Amino acid sequence: MTATRSGTIPSEAGRDRPDPGLSAIMTERRGLINLAYRLLGSLADAEDVVQETYTRWYAMPPRQREEIASPGAWLTKVSGRICLDMLGSARARRESYVGEWVPEPLPDRTEWISGRSGGASSDPADRVTLDESIAMAFLVVLESMSPAERVAFVLHDVFRYPFAEVAEVVGRTPAACRQLASSARRRVHASRGLATPKARQADIVRGFKEAWEAKDVQALVGLLDPDATAVGDGGGLVSAALHPVEGSTRIAYGLVEIFDKASSTLTFLERTVNGQPGLVAQQDGVTITVIAFEVVGDRIKRVWSVRNPDKLRPWRAC
Repeated sequence: MTATRSGTIPSEAGRDRPDPGLSAIMTERRGLINLAYRLLGSLADAEDVVQETYTRWYAMPPRQREEIASPGAWLTKVSGRICLDMLGSARARRESYVGEWVPEPLPDRTEWISGRSGGASSDPADRVTLDESIAMAFLVVLESMSPAERVAFVLHDVFRYPFAEVAEVVGRTPAACRQLASSARRRVHASRGLATPKARQADIVRGFKEAWEAKDVQALVGLLDPDATAVGDGGGLVSAALHPVEGSTRIAYGLVEIFDKASSTLTFLERTVNGQPGLVAQQDGVTITVIAFEVVGDRIKRVWSVRNPDKLRPWRAC
């Protein structure tokens, strides 16, 4: 029994009637993908996790499924454990990845921000909002965490699961999960800079686009933090810098060089990337690069350019 990528579930062998619980089970799909994406930083992997979760659900005998009091909680628990296993193996896979690995960028769709319905945990710790939790800067910080830290933090601080439930996913005590989330929370807080309103971010990104198109090195330098970092992700499939480029001047000259080499058919579009103002580069109408920014104060602190075509699949459907 398998769940298709579209989320539909075939009927069990020898049964033509639809599963009476199908509608209720499938309503969980969006939340599961949201959770898995934040845990893995890849929409393709998140979809695979949800597919495997539904496969396991329908592999159980009907009577066993009927005995599960909360199917949604069961699906979340299984998805979380699959993600935990995948995070452990992902580190080895990324060691062989060509160049820098950047989380898969998401286009502007409101469903990526949806999360768990229901009550929040009573823990008074400072939380991360759901829209902040898909920002590229946030996902990059998550990459620095251990798999257990990442799962405990995302489940508790983002999706509001109590530590008793988090412990069932992580396989540790609630107290240990509390410590994991606390450690992860410190990393997140340490990485935060001065918050910049989105309208101001959009103005800065627009200025960056215009300066790039004008090949104005000095304007680009003025918009970039002196210690800014630019990271490219081509995955070995297309050209991209194999290592981060540091410093506003080096980044600015590199950007102008890229534009000089590009065809006259290259165009830049202002788009929302992972909930934040970003840019999309298109050539002959085809998206070839998605660019995310971290703006701190009035300067661009980090630039992430995703060029790996495997990671741009959602953008071709926009």
